[in-house]
Amino acid sequence: MAFDPHVDLLPYPLKPLDLGDAVIEEYIIPNEARAELLAQLHFFKPVPRLTAWRLDLHTGRKFQVRDYRVLRHGGRNWLFTPFVEEGGGSVIDWVPTAPPRRARKEESGSVSP
Repeated sequence: MAFDPHVDLLPYPLKPLDLGDAVIEEYIIPNEARAELLAQLHFFKPVPRLTAWRLDLHTGRKFQVRDYRVLRHGGRNWLFTPFVEEGGGSVIDWVPTAPPRRARKEESGSVSP
């Protein structure tokens, strides 16, 4: 049977994540594995770059895709925003957005120290 990244355990350590009513597990994903894992778990095409910005519809907060989190719950692996503890959404709730103002200035090199 072929490996299914949505169902099979991933080869990364897990840590418990207490969300009040439920204790689920979060994978600890090394930076060098994040792009490949995103491509495997992302439901939609095209898969965004790690440097892309998304808006979490549940919290109304912006985040850079590289900060995604992978949770294990109900026998599945789920992509979530960095804002899980605040009610952040799964990949279904990620909407493309422009970077926050400060990030745009940093990218253009116009932020003064």
